Amino acid sequence: MQVTQVKGSKVEYNSHQKMSRITIPYRTDVAIIHRPKPGYSFIKRLLDIVLALIGIVALSPIFLLIAIRIKLDDGGTILHFREIIGMHGRHFYALKFRTMIPDADDYLTKHPELLRKYQQNMKLADDPRITRIGRQLRTTSLDELPQLFNVLIGEMSLIGPRIIHPSELPRYGHYANKRLQVKPGISGLWQISGRQHISYDERVALDMYYIDHRSILYDLTILIKTLRVFIIHTGA
Repeated sequence: MQVTQVKGSKVEYNSHQKMSRITIPYRTDVAIIHRPKPGYSFIKRLLDIVLALIGIVALSPIFLLIAIRIKLDDGGTILHFREIIGMHGRHFYALKFRTMIPDADDYLTKHPELLRKYQQNMKLADDPRITRIGRQLRTTSLDELPQLFNVLIGEMSLIGPRIIHPSELPRYGHYANKRLQVKPGISGLWQISGRQHISYDERVALDMYYIDHRSILYDLTILIKTLRVFIIHTGA
């Protein structure tokens, strides 16, 4: 399921692996257009707890293997704690396996041109700060697995809008308050929609579309597609 076009309040999809052009903005309201059915929040939270627990237990050997590889690679810290603004404006730290050099922020400060490019889209193509093991982890999304603990304690959900740093919220403009009404997710529409090939405005559009159309069936559909992408990238 790939977002290809935004026309008025309608988002069209196709089944191509690569993401096609998205016309922005996705025209929605500053308020949520479609509220989920009664019981959605309870069932979603229950699924989050059960599936996060299963994931943590089943993937614990992989956690250990990744931790050892990161430590052996450069001797730095294993985890990266990224400050996130979540539901209702609550700040917390999302866990990720560290994929960059230890002084990644200082590196950008010392290279103003890279810093300028990063601030345009909050990411860099062929980011020179990413380590060898980090590149492998990002390609397979294995770096995001520790966020299962954030899901377990209720800071995040398995499926939702993408996580953002507090400094990114102003880029949502008049949709900022709407964005804060939903928990961020480990995966979401951006994860299955060619996330490396879309602009920041396109990512905002995907977040707004999800918020307006979320349901248990929709969440499960995104989760299944996420697992399919994960299996393809890891070769599992």
